[in-house]
Amino acid sequence: MIYTTTETIPGREIETVLGIVNGNIVQSKHVGRDIMAGLKGIVGGELKGYTEMLTEAREIAIERLVQDAAKLNADAVVGIRFTTSAITDGASELMVFGTAVKLKA
Repeated sequence: MIYTTTETIPGREIETVLGIVNGNIVQSKHVGRDIMAGLKGIVGGELKGYTEMLTEAREIAIERLVQDAAKLNADAVVGIRFTTSAITDGASELMVFGTAVKLKA
């Protein structure tokens, strides 16, 4: 499955727009990561535990987007965007959405 943030796919023509698809994950903080983040806050620098958590969450959200597009028999998803929102104290949603399309053969 092709997925891209661009509205078109170079060298390919969109035949049919199938609809909006999305994938999301709600991720909560981990106590161990919070402790390490607090310590890192004293000396500064990257919070690697959070970076890893968000990378994993993004990969899961994209995987779910692709599964949603596959249900529509899509060849690609164009115009994908990411958004986040707070769900509760200590938990956030990461969502990816885009337009599922069928490409000309």
